[in-house]
Amino acid sequence: MVSFLSIIALGFFLGMRHATDPDHVIAVSTIVSRQGDIGRSALIGVFWGVGHTLTILLVGAAIIVFNLVIPPRVGLSMELSVGLMLIILGIVNIRSFFRSMPAPAPPLDASTVTHSHPHSHGDYIHSHQHEHSPENHPHRHDQTPLGYLDRTFGRVLAYQYLRPLIVGVVHGLAGSAAVALLVLATIRNSHWAVAYLLVFGIGTIAGMMLITMSIASTMRIMRTRRRFSRVLAMASGLLSLGFGLVVAYQICIVNGLLTGRPNWIPQ
Repeated sequence: MVSFLSIIALGFFLGMRHATDPDHVIAVSTIVSRQGDIGRSALIGVFWGVGHTLTILLVGAAIIVFNLVIPPRVGLSMELSVGLMLIILGIVNIRSFFRSMPAPAPPLDASTVTHSHPHSHGDYIHSHQHEHSPENHPHRHDQTPLGYLDRTFGRVLAYQYLRPLIVGVVHGLAGSAAVALLVLATIRNSHWAVAYLLVFGIGTIAGMMLITMSIASTMRIMRTRRRFSRVLAMASGLLSLGFGLVVAYQICIVNGLLTGRPNWIPQ
């Protein structure tokens, strides 16, 4: 009984440490970089952790119970998905940064003054030329990406959390084989090994929730400095893009995914 409790405790704390892996932190930072609400950020971390846990539990349990052997090319492809996800998240943040930049002002008109500056429709921040006195925007307030999503998925209670859930699933897909093989090498009882995976996932959820809350707290403090907030969002996008490109290069070229002799060592 003591041994089982030790395994459970170890799995929980290792799961929390697993949440602090660089690729995990970079991925969630791109999602919560513009989020100042600590409660919503905590939910983002929870949904990321749930997606991560689901994949690790399903794939890892299959490896443990059925003694599945993953070919090197398949394993490398699973890890490449993380690099591609980081690249996509980075591009999204960079595009968001440039869209929020003020547009160049057109020549002044005697009758109206047309200018641009960043403004928001709900959580959507962008800029375009518009007029004041009277207020005149070239689109309705619901004609934004956020408005489109609200009209399309408005009946889905937590559709805004699907993105971290999907990102967590992808990250779990890349790490499930390594975690399962490590557990299989140390825990011979398959039931205990699957229980370890579950507790490991719970620890990852807790760790990621704390990380996203910390990031959101920092963003909330800096919310009054809009310029700094935008620069920080841009920096997280560049970091995600750069890290994703490095991961993709490591897997495709160094580890030989695109060659005839792939070399994969789960870690």
